Amino acid sequence: MIIKEADSREEDLNTLEILLNHPQASFETKKLIDREIKNIRSGMRGEEEAAYEIRMRFKDNKNWYVIHDLRIEVDGLTAQIDHVLINRFMEMFICESKRFFEGIAINEQMEFSAFYGGKPYGIPSPIEQNKKHVAILKKLFESEAVELPKRLGLSIKPKYITNVLVSKNARISRPSKKSNELESIVKTDQFISHIGKLVENDNNPLTIVKLVGAATVEKLARDMVNQHKPIKFNWAARFGLPNLLGIADSTLTNETYFFGQKATSPQIEANEDSPKKKLICHSCGTKISYKVGVFCWNNTKKFGGHAYCLDCQKNEQFSASASVVQ
Repeated sequence: MIIKEADSREEDLNTLEILLNHPQASFETKKLIDREIKNIRSGMRGEEEAAYEIRMRFKDNKNWYVIHDLRIEVDGLTAQIDHVLINRFMEMFICESKRFFEGIAINEQMEFSAFYGGKPYGIPSPIEQNKKHVAILKKLFESEAVELPKRLGLSIKPKYITNVLVSKNARISRPSKKSNELESIVKTDQFISHIGKLVENDNNPLTIVKLVGAATVEKLARDMVNQHKPIKFNWAARFGLPNLLGIADSTLTNETYFFGQKATSPQIEANEDSPKKKLICHSCGTKISYKVGVFCWNNTKKFGGHAYCLDCQKNEQFSASASVVQ
């Protein structure tokens, strides 16, 4: 059973696409923004690819409960987990999805690299990421913010199994040596079979002792989802750009700014021209299109960094350095 689907990343992508037109973004900064967009899109495809395989097998299965895209905070530590699968034997599969645009490579030292423009660049080890995720989940359960099932007054602790899920079409360069950690790197189309083999080969007699009811596992999964704390990124700050979008920090309030102009959220119509957003005229307050807003933004000498509708562009006293965009 699916308890939670992945959060949408469209707002992040919208913001990054706007920042590509930032008047103070250098060529190198735009390359970094473009890479971030590609990585997010690729990551979304990777997570959805894994989610599809999981959905096909476990959507209506009352013995398994699935959480996609879980972000938890415990004692100042944060875990962003792509997929959590929990079965009635209290086996908890912690999965990190990877689908980089040009593939990944792992060297003999178990260091991971992705590629951009054919050139490798280092990325955090998803194996180590999973280990941290498990450590934070343990802290969550120890804090009793989420209560584990009990038997005879004792908590039934999960058995944690970590996997790195890689796109079935991804290029993967692996080291020649074999290890259990390398075995945890599985292509998405092989993941369900991989789970089946692990369950089949589990000869531990204590596993059956942990068997709990479906309702108990469902409650545990829903309690975990109640701890989910989504985050909003301050992308302008991340790329060292003046925040013309006006987002003060990583948490959005009910007031949003576009090109330095405040507008309460009801005035913003997101995704009407997806992936673009509507802007507000600095002079009359009417809605204007993304294209018109970017035109004004890119002509800061003429419009002073503000965005104006077509009528105000014609009526206001501006220099002749730019023509009105339709």
